[in-house]
Amino acid sequence: MSSAPVPDDARPAESGRLVLAGTPIGNVEDASPRLRRLLATADVVAAEDTRRLRALAGRLDVEVGGRVVSFHEHNEGERADELLDVVEDGGTVLVVSDAGMPSVSDPGFRVVARAVERGVPVTAAPGPSAVLTALALSGLPTDRFCFEGFLPRKAGDRARALAALADEPRTTVFFEAPHRVAEALAAMAEAFGPDRPAAVARELTKTYEEVLRGTLGDLAARAADEPLRGEICVVVGGAPPRGPVPVAELVPAVLARVDGGERLKDVVADLAAGSGVPKRELYAAALAARGR
Repeated sequence: MSSAPVPDDARPAESGRLVLAGTPIGNVEDASPRLRRLLATADVVAAEDTRRLRALAGRLDVEVGGRVVSFHEHNEGERADELLDVVEDGGTVLVVSDAGMPSVSDPGFRVVARAVERGVPVTAAPGPSAVLTALALSGLPTDRFCFEGFLPRKAGDRARALAALADEPRTTVFFEAPHRVAEALAAMAEAFGPDRPAAVARELTKTYEEVLRGTLGDLAARAADEPLRGEICVVVGGAPPRGPVPVAELVPAVLARVDGGERLKDVVADLAAGSGVPKRELYAAALAARGR
């Protein structure tokens, strides 16, 4: 005999657990009823910026019922156990960031990791995500993607980070500050090639939401001529699949490694696996080159 579903408003409140809740990334109407309830009923609300939290609560016409504490990147480690002690005593601790889901380029990861170590219950009240919103609006493939957060600020570190992603086949999402987006796009065009498709999404869900689509070269030029303002996500298409490497290009590498003392069979197997060429063809070409 099956029982009827329990209405959401009849379910018990999250008690004795840590709750990560998504907050609006722009449009306050995206706040869920569950977020409103948690703000009003949680014993402790740990906020990245307490002033922004109270401003959000005011726009939602919600009175925060519990104690409000600051919870940011500089105090997350030391405050984690304090918050989890509340949970172990049966209280509800709500963690919110300034916008979007906690722990996604925002505080939250350390307290969740510590909760797992201590065996403290953790759940989430899902909500808006700038990463997923930008990805969905980009017009680029969404079946496989990765998130890289903010690029390093220094040019050399940024170039190295992008070089490591040059062959990434998945669509990649970045966060970027408006005053650095032009140089970031220029660096991406250099590392990935100016013809790589991309999108720049800014002010998502807000009044002046805008998504610019095109190649990295075009977007970099536009950002250099016309400064972009607001919260920005950059979405870059994955690297196109590379064709097989010509066998003749691999032969010198084979011979150099064999001259260094490695077995021909082992070298051929290694290089063939990494390049996609048939082992038999590479082996025959190497033998022919050695016999010349």
